[in-house]
Amino acid sequence: MSSAELETQIKVLDEHDMSELPSAGHMMTAVVEIPPNNPGSRPHRHSGPVYGYMLEGEMIFELEGDAPVLIRQGDTIWEPGGDRIHYQAANPGDVWARFVVVMACKPDEPMLTYVEPEELEARKHLRHPGPVVDQQAKPQQSGAGDR
Repeated sequence: MSSAELETQIKVLDEHDMSELPSAGHMMTAVVEIPPNNPGSRPHRHSGPVYGYMLEGEMIFELEGDAPVLIRQGDTIWEPGGDRIHYQAANPGDVWARFVVVMACKPDEPMLTYVEPEELEARKHLRHPGPVVDQQAKPQQSGAGDR
């Protein structure tokens, strides 16, 4: 092997500016595992931005205002946190879905807050009507959730 073949390589998967990061708080890294044919957690929002990388399986990722996106192994996700609702992280497949997320959490606020049915009803006009878009079939983009 040549010395060039033995060098560390970096492949950029996703990039976003830092405007959504809270000025204080903490970072959290987690592995999320969703059982086969499971709708995932109910609609919620995060106090800060969330960056993710799909390890295995598939997930339907739906963020308020954006078309639902089918995420597969090797794809990235991003959501700005704050007011936008994360409607679904559903596993449509027959195998477990696993992804890593890095979350910037605001101080003294929970990382995840579930949205009450009354608020979902009041904001239903902001939800994209679908259908699910295959992220790997889309033109190159920096991650799900971009506006």
